[in-house]
Amino acid sequence: MAKLFIFGIGGTGSRVIKSLTFLLGCGIKSTNDFEIVPIIIDPHKDNEDLKRTISILDNYQKITDKIGSTSGFFSTKISTLQSLDADNKLSGTYSFNLKEVSNTKFKDYFSFNTLNDENKALAELLFSGKSINANGKPIDLLDIPMDIGFVGNPNVGSVVLNQFKDSEEFKDFANNFNEGDRVFIISSIFGGTGAAGFPTVLKNIRNAVNIPGLANPGYLQNSSIGALTVMPYFNIEGDANSPIKKSDFIEKTKAALGYYQQNVNPQLNAMYYIGDSFNGRAYENDPGNGGQKNKAHFVELAGALSIIDFMNFSDDHLQTFSGKPVSGMFKEFSIKENQPNLYFNHLNDIANSTLSKSLTQFVLLKKYLDEHLTNSIEKAVWSTDEPKVDSAFKSGQFFSSSLKGFLNHFGEWLNELQTNTRGFSPFNLNSDLTNLVNGHEIKRGFFGKGKITYNDYDMELGKLVKKNSFSSQEQKMISLFYQATANIISEKYNF
Repeated sequence: MAKLFIFGIGGTGSRVIKSLTFLLGCGIKSTNDFEIVPIIIDPHKDNEDLKRTISILDNYQKITDKIGSTSGFFSTKISTLQSLDADNKLSGTYSFNLKEVSNTKFKDYFSFNTLNDENKALAELLFSGKSINANGKPIDLLDIPMDIGFVGNPNVGSVVLNQFKDSEEFKDFANNFNEGDRVFIISSIFGGTGAAGFPTVLKNIRNAVNIPGLANPGYLQNSSIGALTVMPYFNIEGDANSPIKKSDFIEKTKAALGYYQQNVNPQLNAMYYIGDSFNGRAYENDPGNGGQKNKAHFVELAGALSIIDFMNFSDDHLQTFSGKPVSGMFKEFSIKENQPNLYFNHLNDIANSTLSKSLTQFVLLKKYLDEHLTNSIEKAVWSTDEPKVDSAFKSGQFFSSSLKGFLNHFGEWLNELQTNTRGFSPFNLNSDLTNLVNGHEIKRGFFGKGKITYNDYDMELGKLVKKNSFSSQEQKMISLFYQATANIISEKYNF
C-alpha cells in the first residue's frame, strides 16, 4: 500500500490533521488506498491543540489495531513514522522532535556568544526586532524563548527548522519512502512556525539527492507533493502585551504569497489555498504561554478535504521529473451560501456529498452509544448474538478508553465547530433522531411526516446481525453499526 506522509506544521497543522482524523474515523476514504503517516512539527510541546491531536491519533490507531480497516468506520490505516520500520519495537510518536529548543533562548540556539564580532553584528542586524515575554515586557528577538513556538516570527523559525534535514526523523522518513508514496504539507502563512516550516520541509525533500546518507533520495526528489496554505481565517483579541497582532496577518500573508509564487509553487504538484475573511468572535490572544487551545474552525475541516482530494488523483495526473512537477494545480475552497452558520446544504456540492452521509453515520453511532446502549446491551438481539457485546466488553479497554475516548473528542470537535464563528452546525446534537440533521427532513412515511426512533435502530441492527458473521466483539460493533447507520440514512434521510 502506498503511503501519504503528512507534515502538519504549527498549531494550524495540528488542527487540520485533527479534522482529517475525524473524517477518516467516519469512514471517508480516498479513491486510492493510502496509509496515512502524520508528522507534526511544532516546537511548542505544551500546545493544547498538539496534545489533543496526538490523543485522537493514538485512539484511532488503537481502534484499528483491533478491528483492521475493513469495517466501514476507521477504514484508513494511520501509522507513526517509527512503526513503519519492522526492526523498531516501539510504536513511536506522531510528533517531530525539535532538538535543543526546550528552555532555550534563540541566541543560545545558534551560540551567539561564540561568534566573532563581525558575525555578532550581522546577527543583531538580521534579528533586530522586538517581541514581548511572558510577563508582557518588551524583549529582544534574540532573547525569545523558543519552546512556545516562534510567536509570529518566521525569520526565527527558518533558522531553527533548518535542523530538519539532519534529524533522525527526516532520515526515518527518507528511508521508509518508496516509489509511489506521496507527501502533503499543511501550514499557515500568517504566523511563525508554519510560514517558516513549509518552505524548509519542501526544499529539503526536493533537494534530497544532495543530502548525504539518505536511502532512495531519488524517490523523494521526484515524489508527488501537495500542500495546504492556510491564510488568515480567525479573529483575535487585541492585546498590547502580546507579540501577536491581527494587523500583521495580512501583511505577512502578502509578503509570503509573493515569495511562494517564485520559490515554492513551482516545486508543488498541487497547491491548495484556503482562508476566511468572516470577522467572527475573537480568539484569545495567546502567544503560547497559555497552551493555545483554540476552538475547532470550519476552515480546518475544509482544509482536511484538500488532503482527500489530493489522494484521489492518479499517479499519471501528478507527474514529477527531476524534482520539478510537469504541471502544477492550484485550488481554492468555496461555499454555496455565505452564511455565518453553515449546514450541509450551504456547502459546495462536492463537500456536501463527501461529508453529509459519513458524518451523519458517525453521529448516529455516537448518539446510540451515549443515549441507548445501556438500554439494549445484553437485551437486544444484536448484543446477545455471538460474539456477544456484553457488560464486560463495555467496561473493557477497547470500548471504555479507545472508542469512547475518540467519540468524546469527536463530540467536543462538533461542539466547537458549532459555537465558533463562522460556525458549522449541521446537527442538532441535543435533539431526537428525527430532527438530528439541520436543514434536512426525515422522508415522509405512508401516514405523513416520517420519524425515526431507537426501536427502528435496534430492528435494523437485529436484521443485520443475523446476516453477517464477525471475527471479534470489537469488529462486530464497528462493522454492524456502520452497516446499520448506512441503511438508516438510505431509508430515512434525504441526502
